[in-house]
Amino acid sequence: MAFLNPARPKAERAPAGWEQTRRRAYLAGLLPALVVLGGITLLPGLFLLGVSLTPLSLVNPGTVFDFSDPLGNYRELLRDARFHNSVLLQLHLSATSVGLQLAAGLGVALLLNVRARFFEAIRAAFLIPMVLPPIVVALIWKILYTPDVSPLHRLLEEAGLPVDSLITDPTLAIWAIAVAETWQWFPFTMLMVLATLQLIPDEPLEAARIDGANRRQVFRHIILAYLRPALVVCGLFRLIDSLKAFPLIYVLTNGGPGTATEVTNYYGFIEAFNFSYWGYASAIAVLMLGGVFAVSWLVGRLGWNEVHHD
Repeated sequence: MAFLNPARPKAERAPAGWEQTRRRAYLAGLLPALVVLGGITLLPGLFLLGVSLTPLSLVNPGTVFDFSDPLGNYRELLRDARFHNSVLLQLHLSATSVGLQLAAGLGVALLLNVRARFFEAIRAAFLIPMVLPPIVVALIWKILYTPDVSPLHRLLEEAGLPVDSLITDPTLAIWAIAVAETWQWFPFTMLMVLATLQLIPDEPLEAARIDGANRRQVFRHIILAYLRPALVVCGLFRLIDSLKAFPLIYVLTNGGPGTATEVTNYYGFIEAFNFSYWGYASAIAVLMLGGVFAVSWLVGRLGWNEVHHD
């Protein structure tokens, strides 16, 4: 009955062994990178979480290992009206700046998606704001928003339309920061959208035009379907990065006027470096980190980064 259960030839068992060897080689190659990644991300994150569970203050060294009330900072944050205001300002700034960046990046990319040497040459010029150091961008906009030295304010005065400084107006200061943030980072979206536009095949576009679709219908049902994953990725990246809009706020408004531009990360900075409440500031940072992970998980669950063709 040996023919009912023939031994597998050696040639068929070899790939399984080769596959295991390949997996071990991949793991051995990735292991150093995983160790380094864990060292520079997980360990600081765990340290941050640990500090957030203590009332650590640099003026009171005895609070370093005080875990007697691990949730004290988080309970205090629930009652902190200034923290609640900073969260609302953060949401306002992130939603405004990311929305403007996506709209500006998409619009400029559509305009530059022309196969001509002139347009290919000027694409690089749009990338200049993105490669400038954040402090340089902040200084540029500080000059533009200061009426005494701003050429923009001078032109408006010459035209008989003088305006006050936007960064000293409590209702407009957050918008002024959003405009500066958009100017610096809309090229990122433009670059991603432009690359995606050049990968769209011609066949569905030509088929839609033959079927009588107008430009708006072609854009809505075909081009936008291809661009949606790129726009979602850009929005997610820029949303996460908008939480780090610290240089602009520090240079332009220093969190003011009053607390008009005191977003969450800036409030955490004040608690840590102005008042030395490191445990409280760490709790703020942990909540911000949790918010970023929640948004990333939600985008993945909703499937906004998947391609759908109508």
